[in-house]
Amino acid sequence: MVNWVQMLRTHFVARLAKNAGLRQHAVAVDDDGTTVNLWLPKKKQTGAATTAGGNQRHAVVLVHGFAGDGMMTWGFQVGALAARGHDVYVPDLVHFGGSTSPAPHRSVAFQAHCLATALGKLGLAGQRCTVVGFSYGGLVAFEMAAAFPGLVRSVVVSGADVAYTAAMNDVLLQRLGAGSMTDLMLPETVGGVERLFSTAFYKKPFLPRRLLSDFLKVPSEPFVWQRDQLLRRLIGWRKYINKRAQYFSVILLC
Repeated sequence: MVNWVQMLRTHFVARLAKNAGLRQHAVAVDDDGTTVNLWLPKKKQTGAATTAGGNQRHAVVLVHGFAGDGMMTWGFQVGALAARGHDVYVPDLVHFGGSTSPAPHRSVAFQAHCLATALGKLGLAGQRCTVVGFSYGGLVAFEMAAAFPGLVRSVVVSGADVAYTAAMNDVLLQRLGAGSMTDLMLPETVGGVERLFSTAFYKKPFLPRRLLSDFLKVPSEPFVWQRDQLLRRLIGWRKYINKRAQYFSVILLC
């Protein structure tokens, strides 16, 4: 039986990327087998590339959240950004989509390091890009800005915060009827998928149960164990990231 979510990922979303002038590419981050998969401009620009109108091209990196991979999250945005003359990069974070690593690291800092290293190997080390992060990707964007100021010019974040507390976490889980962040972010039932999507949409569209059921069956799930560990590490990371909240707020307003 056809899995419609997998069909969307393999054909429709990939077509959106190609229509935006992007191609898929994998970058070896280290010698241990860590690989970052991403979509990037077909025609690689070097140095201070310019648009047809004479304006300098600007690199925009779109970082996805916890419930999807790069193109499943940003597929409908890449065309508009590319049409405005931006060089668009859409990575899969480690243990999402096509990005993998045998390393035991599960921190946001490791995600930021892998992404920054991959972008550096693609020639962006000398350019300061805008990093756009959604949800979990927003935390990665904040960390990239703090750890790699020579790479990140500005940060745009949606659905993430820098002052998340245990009390806020408890209220969120109680409101959504979830026992833990793992229950919320790694659903095992159709009802759990509905609950997860209710947190991601301002006005949740109608989604047939067949589509929600197919979401559970998408073969991404070799990474379920690793993602569970990412969530567990995130609890401790929230405490650490609060110490950087003032610095991050300055970046966000720039």
